[in-house]
Formats: sequence, C-alpha cells, structure tokens
Amino acid sequence: MASTDTTTVTKGARSDDLAGLEAGLDALDAVQVARTPVRDVLLKKVLPPLLAIALVLVVWQLLVWAKVTDEYKLPAPSAVWDSLSTMWLQGTLFDVLWTSVSRALLGFLMALAIGTPLGLLVARVKFVRAAIGPVLSGLQSLPSVAWVAPAVLWIGLNDSMMYTVILLGAVPSIANGLVAGVDQVPPLFLRAGRTLGATGLRGAWHIVMPAALPGYLAGLKQGWAFSWRSLMAAEIIASSPELGLGLGQLLEHGRNNIDMPGIFLAIILILVVGIAIDLLIFSPLERAVLRSRGLLVKS
Repeated sequence: MASTDTTTVTKGARSDDLAGLEAGLDALDAVQVARTPVRDVLLKKVLPPLLAIALVLVVWQLLVWAKVTDEYKLPAPSAVWDSLSTMWLQGTLFDVLWTSVSRALLGFLMALAIGTPLGLLVARVKFVRAAIGPVLSGLQSLPSVAWVAPAVLWIGLNDSMMYTVILLGAVPSIANGLVAGVDQVPPLFLRAGRTLGATGLRGAWHIVMPAALPGYLAGLKQGWAFSWRSLMAAEIIASSPELGLGLGQLLEHGRNNIDMPGIFLAIILILVVGIAIDLLIFSPLERAVLRSRGLLVKS
C-alpha cells in the first residue's frame, strides 16, 4: 500500500514537472505584443537621432566659424536654411519633392512587379538560373549611372527614360533578394507543402514566398535604394526643362550656378526622403515579419 502511494506521488511530481516545463516553453514561444510606452519610444527611438543631428549641426557650425575653408565651399547651416525658406515661400519645395518621390515610387512598383516573378523563376528553374542568374548578379553590381547615356539615346529625354534607368537598377536587386530567400527555405517545408498538395503556383504562394519573406524583404529594401540612386543619377545627368524640376535637377542647378547652399539643401532633401521611406514603409514591414515569426521581443 505504501509502495502504491509512493508511486502515485512520484507520478504526480513528474506530471507537475512536465506541466511546468510546458508552461515555460509556452512562455518562451509567446510573442510580447504589449505597446511600448510613449516615453520609452521618445527616449529610445526619437531622442538618439535628434541628438545625432544636433551634433552634426554643431560641428558644421564650428567648422564654419573656424573658417577651415572658403565660405562658398562650406556654407553655414543658416544659409542652407535660407535656401529652404526661399523654396517654401515660392511654393516650389513640395513640387520638387513630389516630382522625384512619385517617379521613384512608381518605378519601384514596376520593378517589384517584374523582379518578383523573375526571382521566383530563377530560384525554382535550374536551367533559367544557370542561364541568367550570373547576368542578374552582374547587373546588380553595375552602377546605375552607366544606363543613363544609352537610355537617353534609346528613349529620349522623358519620364520613360527615367523609369527605364530605375528598372535596370532595381529589378536585379529584388530578384536576387528573392532568390537568396528561396535558397534559405528548409527543404522540409517544401516536402510538407507537396504532401499537402501545395505545388506549382499554389506552393509558391503558400509555401515558398512566406518562408522566403525575410530575404525577399531585404531585397525589396535594396531594390528601393537602387531605385532612388538610379533616379538621382538620371535626374542629374539628363537634366531638361521638359522633365520638370526634381531633386537631382535641383542639385545640378546648384552646381551650374555655384550655389553651395542649394547643393547642400538638395543633398539633405535626398537623404531625408531616403530615411523617411525606410522608416514609414520598410521598418514597419520588417517589424511585422519579425512579429509574425515570434522574433520581435519587447526591449
């Protein structure tokens, strides 16, 4: 009788241990989705970049005061601010920004529509990969500015030329990013998908694309960077009144007029747009992917 009681107690203890272990594993797997307090967001996300910007401005102003070079080579921050205020009062600031941003976004969407199926084709068909895989890698390493001259001769000075340069710069990056993501998909996922009947386009949509999402997202970010850089190169080189005034043309006009405050303003605006697109579009997408995979924890 005593032996039976002891056995019962031992089994109960083991059950409690297993329950505790399962509860611990569940706690580890659980994704913390609690909202971060506004104060923490301000301290950890907003304050550091603001301090960095303030430091750059202070160093910039100190260099101007120290007269390390001629004033026409290194304008004061106030001179750049005056150029910004002039564009604002003239009502041209948003027109310039929209001309470049709308071109870049539309070109990126077209590159996305072409690069995604191309990347899947290269990743899943061995013959296609052997044929054009190296070509895509070579195109990705080719500077986008190299395409401006032939695009002008082929198409002329118009928006189609701009989009052509964007596509030639962005499509290889998006396709190669997706190929890299597909290569990292565990074979077990693919076999499980085939067992469940997910083959062909259905398997690509339900198995391959979700599993390759991190690499694909990295390719999208790089594709946007190439889109933006390609557009700036095209606007700087192929400057024409028919194309309207974008940020690249603004930079080139500053060079032609020896207007260093205008040049610095154009560079700052180009940088701000690139950062804004990353913060508003790609960073939320990246957080959503990490959260869906249980990799985003509250810091």
